[in-house]
Amino acid sequence: MEVQKIKRFTSTHSIWLVLVVMVIFTAVMNPRFLSMDNLHNILMTEAVIGILAAGVMWCILAKGIDLSLGSVVALVSVVSASFVQVFDYGSKLFPNLPDLPIGVGVAAGIAVGTLIGLINGLLVAYTKIPPFIATLGTQLIARSLAQLYTNAYPVPTLKPEFKALGQGWFLGMPNIVWFMVIILAISGFMLTQTRFGKNIYAIGGNEQAARVAGIHVEKNLIKVYTWSCFCAAVGGVLLAARAGSGNSSYGLNYELDAIAAVTVGGTSHSGGICRISGVIAGILILGVLKNAMIFIGINPYVQQAIKGAIIIGAVVFDMRKNAKKA
Repeated sequence: MEVQKIKRFTSTHSIWLVLVVMVIFTAVMNPRFLSMDNLHNILMTEAVIGILAAGVMWCILAKGIDLSLGSVVALVSVVSASFVQVFDYGSKLFPNLPDLPIGVGVAAGIAVGTLIGLINGLLVAYTKIPPFIATLGTQLIARSLAQLYTNAYPVPTLKPEFKALGQGWFLGMPNIVWFMVIILAISGFMLTQTRFGKNIYAIGGNEQAARVAGIHVEKNLIKVYTWSCFCAAVGGVLLAARAGSGNSSYGLNYELDAIAAVTVGGTSHSGGICRISGVIAGILILGVLKNAMIFIGINPYVQQAIKGAIIIGAVVFDMRKNAKKA
């Protein structure tokens, strides 16, 4: 009986055991890894990726994908930054823009990003375009809009109170990390405690059965992709605040890192399987991995290959596990 309990515990929490082993191994190789400054650095570095992961996990749970997230981060960063500059020439689109509260910039950026998500949802739900193609198209459009909006120039000199969103600290933790915790908590609550979460599990598991059960699939898919890009919009605002500027080059490959974190965390690309605890572990594992490879001194070119191998391994493991269950 005890052996079965141990096996069940190991199976359920295997992703966290992997994280613990990685931390111990890296700390043995370089004790400075466990310094408080370095741990804060890991969390700050992964905060935006973690926020994106809290959104894209819903798309994967519904047997879809969202490739537009990195471009949404860039577009939102330049839109929000253009409304909160210290000097008074305003944005590229509004050269005589008056001095405005930072809330206007935050709201404008989040509204633009959320609109991209709504478009993604409508395309996936009602045109039946594969999510990969639909979000790849909006990825290119959003990046282009960011470059057109600024003529590919950065948007610098932002108000201190706006920069404090990404650079400030609260209760011994960076603000940007608190935002990640809040978004993950909201996403986890929706996943486990709401009808919406149950509906998405059903849609990802078997869309036709979900329809028979009376679930409005299209309406729920629109919500999924809107939430995904809302999370990216929050990430874009925080990235601009942390960097002190908006830039159309921000967010490159961020969607891939977020998808990787969700995948490593055990969310199945076959749909219908996701645990918020696994997603959190996946975010931390990739953050620790990136940091550990730097501490250990692994060649930067090799680092990408290692990340790729881990992602492939996670997907293979997921497929084999699901095949055994079937």
